[in-house]
Amino acid sequence: MTSKIASAALMAFPVFLDSSFVYADFIKDSKVGAEFRNFYINKDFRQESASQNKAEEWAQGMIVRFSSGFTPGMIGVGLDALLLTGLKLDSSPDRRGTGLLPYGASNRPEDSYSELGLTGKLRVSKTEILIGTLQPKLPVVNFSDSRMLPSTYTGTMISSKELDNLTINLGRIEKENLRDSSSNDDLLYSRVGASHLDYAGAVYSASPSFSLSYYASQLDDIYRQSFIGGIHTYSFSKSISLKSDIRFFHSTDYGEKNLSSPSRVDRGTIDNNFFSAFETLSWGAHKYTIGYQNLSGDGDFPYLGVVPYSNNLSLIGAFTKADTDAMQYRYDYDFAGIGIPGLTLMARYVKASHVRTAAVSSGTEAERNIDLSYVVQSGPLKNVSVALRNGRFRSGSGLTNDIDENRIVIGYTLSLW
Repeated sequence: MTSKIASAALMAFPVFLDSSFVYADFIKDSKVGAEFRNFYINKDFRQESASQNKAEEWAQGMIVRFSSGFTPGMIGVGLDALLLTGLKLDSSPDRRGTGLLPYGASNRPEDSYSELGLTGKLRVSKTEILIGTLQPKLPVVNFSDSRMLPSTYTGTMISSKELDNLTINLGRIEKENLRDSSSNDDLLYSRVGASHLDYAGAVYSASPSFSLSYYASQLDDIYRQSFIGGIHTYSFSKSISLKSDIRFFHSTDYGEKNLSSPSRVDRGTIDNNFFSAFETLSWGAHKYTIGYQNLSGDGDFPYLGVVPYSNNLSLIGAFTKADTDAMQYRYDYDFAGIGIPGLTLMARYVKASHVRTAAVSSGTEAERNIDLSYVVQSGPLKNVSVALRNGRFRSGSGLTNDIDENRIVIGYTLSLW
C-alpha cells in the first residue's frame, strides 16, 4: 500500500514543478551531499566450533543524499532521494559475511551492488509526512549505519510539533533493506515474517536539558513493545556536566505466529523487561561513562533489523540475550583539549553475566573496544576521516563465541550544494 501511495505522490511532482515560482522554492532550499567510505573489516573467529576461520572484506561505498525544499502553500510538497553504491575490492567465498557485501547461495560476494530510494514528503504547518524510503532512529525501530552502507526501511512516518515542547511520532514500517543488500524484503524477526510494524510515540522536552519519551509498537502477529525513557543533563559549570540516560522496555507475545524452536530460549516465548541506566560525566575534553542493564522475564529482547536501541550495543556484541546483566565502563577523550582538533579516542568495556540461551543457563560475555578517529580540519584534505577500530569479544560458562575484530574506515564528505 505504501509503495502505491509513494508512486502516486512522485507522479504528482511534475504538476507542482510547472510553475517557475514553485520550482524556484523547491530547488532553492534543496541540498545535495555525498559521502565516500572505504571500509576494511577483519573478524577472527577464535572458538573451535566456528564455521569459518575468519571473515575479511574490503570495499568502497558511496552515499549520495538529495533533500529538496518544500513547495509554498498550505501543503508543502518535497522529495528526498538516497543513492547507495557498493564496490568489492577484496573478498572471497571463504571470507564472506562481514556485513559489507551481499552474497547468494554460492557464497560468492557480489562485485557491486546499488539501490535508489525515493521519499515523498508533505508538510502542513509543523507536521511532516514521509512516504517511501526511511531511516528512523527511534527506540522501537532503529536503522543501522555501522557498515559501508546504511540500512533502510520502506513505509510511512509522521512527525508533528504542533504543540510546544512536544513531538509526536507515528508510523508504519513495511519493508527492510539490510546494510549489505539492495532489495526491499519482508520484515523478519527470528526468521519469522511479518507484514508490518506500527508505532506511536511522543517526546516531551520539559527544558533544553530534560526530556521524556514514550513509544508503543506492534510487529504484526509477533510481539508488542512499549518504551519509556528519560534524559537529563545537569551542568555544574561551563566545562563540567552530568548526563543521565534511563530506559525501560516491556515486550510481550502478540498474534498467531509460531516462534517455537529448540534453538530459541524459552522455546520462543516473549515476555521480556529491559532496563538500563547510564551516567556520563563530561569534564573538559574528558568523558567518563558507567552504565548498568538488566534483562528479565522470558525470552531475548526483541527488536527489528540488526541493531537494538541500547547503550550496550558494541562493535561485536549487542548484549540482548535473556536475563543478561551487564556493566559498561567507557572513556572518551577529545584531543582538541591539547590542541589537536579532529582527533578523538574511545575505550569501552562491557561485562555481562547470567546470560541465558536454550543450552546455557548462566553464561558470561565480555567485550573491549578501542576507537581512534581523526578528521582533517583544513587544507585540500579537509573532511577526510580515518577511523581505527578494534574489538575483542569473549564468552564463557557454556557460551563459546570468541571473536577478535579490526576495522579501518577512510571517509570523505562533500557538500555539492
